[in-house]
Amino acid sequence: MDDRITDLEDRKARIERGGGDRRILAQHEKGKYTARERIEMLLDAGTFREIGAFIEHRGSHFGMDQMDAPAEGVVTGWGEIAGRTVYVFAQDFTVFGGALGEMHGQKIARIMDLAAQNGAPIIGLNDSGGARIQEGVVSLDGYGHVFYRNAIYSGVVPQISVIMGPCAGGAVYSPAITDFIFMVEKTSQMFITGPKVIQSVTGEDISSENLGGAKIHSTVSGVAHFIAPSEEQVLADVRTLLTYLPSHHEEQPPVLAPDERREPDEEIVSLVPTDSTKVYDVIDVIKRIVDFSDFLQVSPHFARNAVVGLARMGGHTVGIIANQPKFLAGGLDIDSSDKISRFIRFCDSFSIPLITFEDVTGFIPGVSQEHRGIIRHGAKILYAYSEATVPKITVILRKAYGGAYVALNSKAIGADLVLAWPIAEVAVMGSEGAANVIFAREIAQSADPDVVRAQKIAEYKEKFANPYIAAQAGMIDDVIDPRETRAKLLDALHVLAHKKVVRVSRKHGNMPL
Repeated sequence: MDDRITDLEDRKARIERGGGDRRILAQHEKGKYTARERIEMLLDAGTFREIGAFIEHRGSHFGMDQMDAPAEGVVTGWGEIAGRTVYVFAQDFTVFGGALGEMHGQKIARIMDLAAQNGAPIIGLNDSGGARIQEGVVSLDGYGHVFYRNAIYSGVVPQISVIMGPCAGGAVYSPAITDFIFMVEKTSQMFITGPKVIQSVTGEDISSENLGGAKIHSTVSGVAHFIAPSEEQVLADVRTLLTYLPSHHEEQPPVLAPDERREPDEEIVSLVPTDSTKVYDVIDVIKRIVDFSDFLQVSPHFARNAVVGLARMGGHTVGIIANQPKFLAGGLDIDSSDKISRFIRFCDSFSIPLITFEDVTGFIPGVSQEHRGIIRHGAKILYAYSEATVPKITVILRKAYGGAYVALNSKAIGADLVLAWPIAEVAVMGSEGAANVIFAREIAQSADPDVVRAQKIAEYKEKFANPYIAAQAGMIDDVIDPRETRAKLLDALHVLAHKKVVRVSRKHGNMPL
């Protein structure tokens, strides 16, 4: 028996060395860790349990039958984060550059099945050059099995992708289906086709970083939700995100020790100017309201006219959606519509209540927006809020104009509770625009159009630029003292905690994508 045990230990040691010392050194010289080192950093110490270590590829073409691929280029198993079970796979760049082959794909698919069947998050540490071309079409089939599970397990368990190197081709589509994507600055890239292919096809000359680096995907494309300057930090950020999430869709998110504050907040009043043309930072408002001022922004650098993220109220996780007057006056455009609607659907999938802080001028006009499909993209917000069955609360801070007012969780599309500050304006459009339309002839025919225009604007403001007409119509449930916003929200979340909605039976709807 001893010789068999020794043989087992030798085999495991060889597998754990991955592509060997030379390739491990090359990985370290790039400022990157190995697959196993990353797993150890991500999980609670000593909790990782590996499965599938002895799986090998079945390729025989192009000398594959002579090539060794320890652990088939991907380490799979489970462990714990803050004492909660998670499943993980980590692609090993020291073995075939992390390229995915038939058995590599089967290992990932197997660990995803286990995660879904046992109700635990799946975390993928991606570091792959794409499909293993030596295996031909079976490598594409391997990707297909992974993509399929990404789709059918969406909304079943949280799926998190961490991009930890250059990921190309099929290697980027699986992360794109998952709930959140993390990237490391300067060492992570994502693209369908690399710079060399693009140059040969289109003549465009661009670096890998400028094509698909963390900065591009976190600011321009919106593909990445979180970025960090180092692998250590990005893995720590994954651990932080998981503290807000349930392990699966039938479980509530973890409840932490609550912030007991309920007294009126005297400082919050000064944060939002009464003059609706003046800007402010809505994040300052959010932090005054949520527990311990802790707010985890999602996609903070993309579509900055909208703010979405996770926080806690009374110890319970909530999803926050807000207009950001600092950018584009908080108006809604194509990118912010996509950002908001996707976040709504994630929160609804995992029983996370939604709080919307509204200060919106409307959907942003323009030829580019119209031609690129603002109608289709803006409709996503309407669909996502209408479909969501979690508790939904809106606080109108200042402006709520036009179709954007309706889209941002109005009573008409299913809000459970709509509150408004006394300075709120709920109207079809701003006072100046409305007066110019309604009184256009009267202004034009007057002896002094400027004076008459100013009078009509003031008249419209007095009549409509307040929350009370909407409250009389039942569109607003209560006009509240801003200093009591936190207490009002805590009361609302408490009374809505057991909300249940029964919808018309259907297979699924057809969201405007």
